[in-house]
Amino acid sequence: MANTDYDVIVIGAGPGGYTGAIRAAQLGLNTAVVEMDSRLGGTCLLRGCIPTKAMLHSADLVSEMAHAKTMGLDIPDWKLDFSQVMKNKSQTVDKNAKGVEYLFKKNKITTERGRGRLTGPKTVEVTQDGETRTLTAKRGVLLAMGSKPTEIGAFPVDGKRIITSDHILELEKLPKKLVVLGAGAVGTEFASIFARFGVETVLVEMLPRILPIEDEDCSKDLERALKKDGIEIRTGTKLANAEAKARSVDLTLDKDGETETLKADMLLVAVGRSPLTADCGLEEVGVRMHERGYVLTDEYMRTSVEGVYAIGDIVPTPALAHCASAESIVAAEHIAGHETFPVKYETVPNATYCRPEVASVGKTEAQAREEGYDVEVGKFPWAASGKARIRHETAGFVKIVRDKKYDEILGIHIIGPAATDLISEAAALLHLECTNDELSRIVHAHPTLGEGMLEASHAAAGHPIAF
Repeated sequence: MANTDYDVIVIGAGPGGYTGAIRAAQLGLNTAVVEMDSRLGGTCLLRGCIPTKAMLHSADLVSEMAHAKTMGLDIPDWKLDFSQVMKNKSQTVDKNAKGVEYLFKKNKITTERGRGRLTGPKTVEVTQDGETRTLTAKRGVLLAMGSKPTEIGAFPVDGKRIITSDHILELEKLPKKLVVLGAGAVGTEFASIFARFGVETVLVEMLPRILPIEDEDCSKDLERALKKDGIEIRTGTKLANAEAKARSVDLTLDKDGETETLKADMLLVAVGRSPLTADCGLEEVGVRMHERGYVLTDEYMRTSVEGVYAIGDIVPTPALAHCASAESIVAAEHIAGHETFPVKYETVPNATYCRPEVASVGKTEAQAREEGYDVEVGKFPWAASGKARIRHETAGFVKIVRDKKYDEILGIHIIGPAATDLISEAAALLHLECTNDELSRIVHAHPTLGEGMLEASHAAAGHPIAF
């Protein structure tokens, strides 16, 4: 008879779930992961971060072709092969999913296939193909069910004309015209991809600016850059109506009472994600919930029920894969009785992989001023960077927001080449409470993009060096 008794049971094999399972196993706990998908990896690996970034890399190569001849590469008659783009995307996903399988085998983690449902503080019911079995956890259960794309009830998704990010990752051919509703990270990334693939693209955002959670200067620079790529941008605009037809979708947009009609091949709804907590037995067991379906936890990711923990997109913290992974390590260590430290959410970085990339950590300039800090700002433009010129990627800047009184770095915001990689240094600086003067004394290699951080630090201190 198959084993149904474990130390820890994790529901969900996304980046939060599998990271927590691996850490629990490393700490000597007999661990099982319940997953209803045929592959491991969750939304991030299968339908989110990884496939999207594979497509973005293809789009980046398209952008680089614009400068190929200047750099000595004469490639006549090159063309985009969308079917190969999608094949490469799928192969990348498959390799990463197999990598998670390997890690489970390496750490002796059991995969329990099926849909998991909490039936008690330490019992999980797993259903697959109409058959149900019950698993027990001696130490604890970690909830990591993830999320799904949020849909708009008035304009139901049909998977053909009105689609979500799940559907667009499975397209077989390019649409001629795409309207993207929502200019957060997901919507902006897809707009950036398809515009560079030659698709007429319109990006619609209800709020006054795109990437509304980012620093306003980054939003402004990004809007200019996306428009240069041919993307039409409608900010402060609502979707008043969407009607899916056999060969098109007819849209009505509303901005300050004035309407605009559009006809497109597809409408991509990218207005956020919703937690997958419905019908998981949480309320029945007594898990305290937020009114929007999120699970409430303490700093160690404990729910209101002893022995039940929750992390990732189902808790009201930043819906980011790297945040979920960090939370799951805290939860796993706490379950094991190991010393651990709560996630420092103010130093969790944001990253948007459009072109130019946008990344940030800490407070925006506006937030810092609203909170009463005496703010000094330093900006280093990539146009003054030798490495950025070499790459022909000179749009954007590095921006440092510091407090004059104690010289504390409050926030770092980057738009431009490799922003999503450079932000890791920024996150480390804020996590370690580095002052701006300390940053300005750290020697950075030359010529590199990393120098942008150093130069912005000099600018924030009032003595810019390289521009």
